[in-house]
Amino acid sequence: MSKELIKEKLNKFGFEKEPFLFVISYDLSEFYIEKLSNLPNSIKFELNSKEHNKNKNIKKSKLEKFPISFEEYKKSFDYIQEQIKSGNSYLLNLTAKTKIETDLSLDDIYENIDAKFKLRFQNNKDDFVCFSPERFVEIKKNKISTYPMKGTIDATITNAQARILGDVKEMAEHTMVVDLLRNDLGIIAQKVRVNKFRYCEKINAGDKKLLQISSKISANLQNNWNEKIGDIISSILPAGSITGTPKKKTVEILQKVENYNREFYTGVFGVFDGVNLDSSVMIRFIQKEQNGELFYKSGGGITCDSNVNLEYQELIDKIYLPF
Repeated sequence: MSKELIKEKLNKFGFEKEPFLFVISYDLSEFYIEKLSNLPNSIKFELNSKEHNKNKNIKKSKLEKFPISFEEYKKSFDYIQEQIKSGNSYLLNLTAKTKIETDLSLDDIYENIDAKFKLRFQNNKDDFVCFSPERFVEIKKNKISTYPMKGTIDATITNAQARILGDVKEMAEHTMVVDLLRNDLGIIAQKVRVNKFRYCEKINAGDKKLLQISSKISANLQNNWNEKIGDIISSILPAGSITGTPKKKTVEILQKVENYNREFYTGVFGVFDGVNLDSSVMIRFIQKEQNGELFYKSGGGITCDSNVNLEYQELIDKIYLPF
């Protein structure tokens, strides 16, 4: 039912060429779609931001992490490996929620964070901040493009770029996601092509810099695509980079093995400005729960070649504040 409501509202605003914001949860069970002219002050966003370190005088903030135990993580990891060996999936993006403590408010984090895509969302039910480096889809001049991100390495490691681009496990993982998203775009568009395969971007990760590997895939849409924004978005959700392949079965496995509800984490948010559309996958995500506790949600892709110790460490390393 929620999926149909999402499609209906997105199609309506698109048909009217009404600028709007959309925020959609991972499983499409929750959503917020509103005209930009009606947005409350408690909801703020930036898309494809070129600004960096707006407040260079921000104090050094504390960030304490209380992750799930290695034993608990390994139990989920081992179950996933069993599913891979059984042929039920080839790549799964395993995530978890980590309790954190910081002396900054979510508003402080939003205002000072260094990220390409940012969202501060607060209503009577949800309260979170997202500072994502990953675009979901961009639509300009009847062309839709998506930019899957898979593969991360500390930029200070010797020959970091050559090492990650030459890593067999990373290559396999990235290739599978690119193939999945090629198929996704093929559902809603024509002439799908991979424009750039496995290029590096440098990302600020707080105390260190990371190299992130991305690709660009594009396809052609019909001239009246704005009237079908709901069909386009709902057809390719959830995002392939934060689920796995094959998508439907992988989502079922993740629902069994992840012992929490992702909610808006790994969903998408975006804006249609009346002419073009841009959007982001909601990763790098901090949620305040009703009792006031903060939880940072993070994860990474698992394949048959994954090392449980390295994957557990990646889960923790992705918990950072990029000031």
